[in-house]
Parts: sequence; structure tokens; C-alpha cells
Amino acid sequence: MTGLLKHLPWVYLLIVNLVELFVMYLDKQRAKRKKWRIPEFDLLFIGLIGGGIGGLFAQQLFHHKTRKLRFYFFFIFGTLVAIAIICFSYKR
Repeated sequence: MTGLLKHLPWVYLLIVNLVELFVMYLDKQRAKRKKWRIPEFDLLFIGLIGGGIGGLFAQQLFHHKTRKLRFYFFFIFGTLVAIAIICFSYKR
């Protein structure tokens, strides 16, 4: 059981970063088609709770939200959150 709990932070971070990557892709596709967009708050929030790596990767891969500095700041902070999650999970 403790082995599973040891990997839980990694699983969480993998999922949240894949979600951020997918949501950024989806928002970019909707922007191209001039359809309903995903609210910026949602994109920023997912990045903030640990999806920063996926957000930064999606920005470069899809060329999406690259002119908005607050996205860089939120995604960098989200990356620091991910690092903190990993560090604290090994402290136990």
C-alpha cells in the first residue's frame, strides 16, 4: 500500500499536466474556428495546481497564449508547485 501512495504525486502530476496540454490544444482549435472558448481562468487554474509543465509545453507546441505574460507566470509558478509536490512526497 505504501508503494502505491509513494507514486500518487507522480500520477497526479501526470494527469494534471496532460489535462492542461489537452485543454490548451482544445482552446487553440476553438480559437481557429472562432467558436466558444475555454475561460482563461480555467487554463490558469489548471496550470497553477501543478499543470505548469504541460502549460509551458502546450504554449510552445501549439503557439497558444504566448503573448500573455500572465500565462508564463502562472505556468512557471505551477511548475514550482509540481516540484514542491514531488519534494514533499519524498520527505515522508
